[in-house]
Amino acid sequence: MFSKKILVPQESPMPKEGEIVGTVAKSLGAAKFLVDCEDKNERVCSIPGRLKRRFWIKEKDVVLVKPWEAQPDKRGDILWRYSMMDKEKLRSKGFLH
Repeated sequence: MFSKKILVPQESPMPKEGEIVGTVAKSLGAAKFLVDCEDKNERVCSIPGRLKRRFWIKEKDVVLVKPWEAQPDKRGDILWRYSMMDKEKLRSKGFLH
């Protein structure tokens, strides 16, 4: 009748050109967060609608941010939330200090 869906663990994405790793400093509500990015900028980042129910974000989580084209130093979108194991991987590759 019903087939079981097998969930395969997904590989965490590493930052590509134009993407930045950051740490969530504060939740602003309405899927918006204040993120301290590795390029020394503080951005107000939001979760795009297609990803809103995919992951929950808390303070001090490490996230992947895509800065906006209009206000690249002030605003951005959160693309991914990294796990604890991913944080060590990011540190070893030099993306996170």
